[in-house]
Amino acid sequence: MGYLRNHLATVATAAFAAVLTGLWPWFAGWTELLDFIFLMAVPISWFMALTCWLAQKSADYARSHSPGPEKKSSELDEAKEELGSELDSLRATVEVRDAEIGELRGRIAALETRVQIEALRAEIADLKAMARA
Repeated sequence: MGYLRNHLATVATAAFAAVLTGLWPWFAGWTELLDFIFLMAVPISWFMALTCWLAQKSADYARSHSPGPEKKSSELDEAKEELGSELDSLRATVEVRDAEIGELRGRIAALETRVQIEALRAEIADLKAMARA
């Protein structure tokens, strides 16, 4: 907990509003501008104090009704295990795919060699045919 059970902003704003409220009668009637300033500042400062108080009460309520850290850590551990198993299965799949890709590359290289051999045979046959003619 912070200072004054986290109501420090409320206390400071309420103290400011109380000082303004206490000074208002002393300065009443000096000038119209000063009357207007106090007329605007006092209700606004009390409204701010009320808003600070309500916001802190809301935060306290939300904090007291949130799931505890034990639940969060167990949920995190479960999610971590689940994601770890999914990652392992993906790695296994990638390894299988990499092996298949390597095998296909070998086949492509063999086919390229065969194509080159056949091209050379065709050229030799053409040369033999030209030599006979």
